[in-house]
This record gives sequence, structure tokens and C-alpha cells, in this order.
Amino acid sequence: MQFTSFLQDGRLTVALTGEIDHHCAKHYIQSIAAKIEAYTPSVCVLDFQDVSFVDSSGIAVVINALRSMTQIEGTLVLDGLTEQPMKVFRASGIDKLVQIKEVV
Repeated sequence: MQFTSFLQDGRLTVALTGEIDHHCAKHYIQSIAAKIEAYTPSVCVLDFQDVSFVDSSGIAVVINALRSMTQIEGTLVLDGLTEQPMKVFRASGIDKLVQIKEVV
């Protein structure tokens, strides 16, 4: 589990990789929260382009990022979602809470 992040014009992008499951979710949650707290972006983009699998732990990652962004009155966007993660997020209702940009 690795990720990269960068801040540009008040927009924090966090590029996630691999599988997001119970083995790595806690680290992602803590790392993303720390980045949001440090940079206080107006928009945080979680880039799922290189994520191959998401389970309920991935939902926790998104919900925690949403909480962090809500506390600073920012916006959370999910980008680059492939079919499997999109199915999980639709089933959970996450697509009703955050803006999602799917891979076409």
C-alpha cells in the first residue's frame, strides 16, 4: 500500500494504489486526515485510478476523509473509479454523499 499526494491551488490530490481492505485502511485514514489537517484544502480529490479492489474498509476511508473535509468546510471528490470500487460505493450510498468521477 502506497500513495502519493500533492497540493496545487488549494486542491489536495491523494492518489491511492492497490487494494483497499482492512490491512491498509487504518493507515490510509490516518494519512489522509493528517494531509487534510496540514494543508486545509478547499477540495480533496481521492484518486482511485490505480485501485484494483475496495471492500467495506474502503468505505471507511472515504467516510473519514469526508468528515475531515466537512470540518474545514471543504469538498471531497472521488476520481478515477473503476468498475469494482464503483459498485461498492454505489451499494453503500457513498455516491449520494460525494461527487464521483468514473473512468469511462
